[in-house]
Amino acid sequence: MPSPPIPALQGACHCGGVRFQVISSKRRVDDCNCSICTKKAFLHWIVPKSEFEVLCGADLLSEYRFGTGVACHTFCGRCGVHPFYTPRSHPDGVSVNFRCLDGSNSPDFSRRLGFEIVPFDGQNWEANVARIRK
Repeated sequence: MPSPPIPALQGACHCGGVRFQVISSKRRVDDCNCSICTKKAFLHWIVPKSEFEVLCGADLLSEYRFGTGVACHTFCGRCGVHPFYTPRSHPDGVSVNFRCLDGSNSPDFSRRLGFEIVPFDGQNWEANVARIRK
């Protein structure tokens, strides 16, 4: 049986120009060690698009694609922060940067809401991607 939805969580880029909201029962967050995630310090909370909403600032978003071009890495064109993107592993979903959620810098944030932060070996993406597609 799925977990009940977490109360609506909102987040933003650094300047606050891009704001978003997520309502989801998913509580798994992946800490990927691939080259781009490491450099961005991105913690992935992957949710269906239906559980994600851009509240404001869609016009501020820029994108970056590399490799296969499937992943659409979005970032605020004003402050440069990557609050969410469309991941290659879940092209029909959204990967929210857990660190961009309001309140996520609180020491007990993830524990209080029942999130589990799991290491993911993205340096060996092809060998491990099936694990996060569940």
